[in-house]
Amino acid sequence: MVGPAGEQLGVLSIEAALAQAAEYGFDLVEVNPMAKPPVCKIMDYGKFKYEEKKRASEAKKKQVVVHLKEVKLRPKTEEHDYEFKVRNVKRFLEEGNKARVTIMFRGREITHKELGQAILDDVVSDVKEIAVVEQPPRMEGRQLYMILAPNAKVAQRARELARQHLAAIASKKQQAHAHAKNPPAPKPAQEPGTDQQPRAAAPASSGTE
Repeated sequence: MVGPAGEQLGVLSIEAALAQAAEYGFDLVEVNPMAKPPVCKIMDYGKFKYEEKKRASEAKKKQVVVHLKEVKLRPKTEEHDYEFKVRNVKRFLEEGNKARVTIMFRGREITHKELGQAILDDVVSDVKEIAVVEQPPRMEGRQLYMILAPNAKVAQRARELARQHLAAIASKKQQAHAHAKNPPAPKPAQEPGTDQQPRAAAPASSGTE
């Protein structure tokens, strides 16, 4: 039995434990049913669940979501198109996402799978500084594909940038919330019949006609 402040209360019967929890005005919660004897704790279960939900929500906000982006190529892809697609793959990886590179075969192209494999080998070579092959090339119907993932260094950098971005968004939201709760005081209205502009001094009289 563990008290609400974490103090050890010893081994109690269920009836005594429930009575003890009632004295504190809290709930009796089984926290480790596999122990012998099972471990129970006196706590405010509603508050515990609320804080647990809040922690899970905060962790979810800080979580960096990894997407799987797909780039499609053909066995006879032109050089400029290939370079464009590889640039996209690099951008996906540098953002911390994964990339699925797919070679699509049409008609009799399927008899020359080695051409597709050669293109995938070229892609691996062109992104080797930032990527690792997470799933080697494999056939799926008339498609040959592989999955690339950012290497550890690139993935870490992407996570840090994503967390900074999320922190900046959270800061802006907090500032907007604080501004909404405490809007700036309105400027005092000018009294009617008053003029805030300085008047020009009247010319002094010379005393002569």
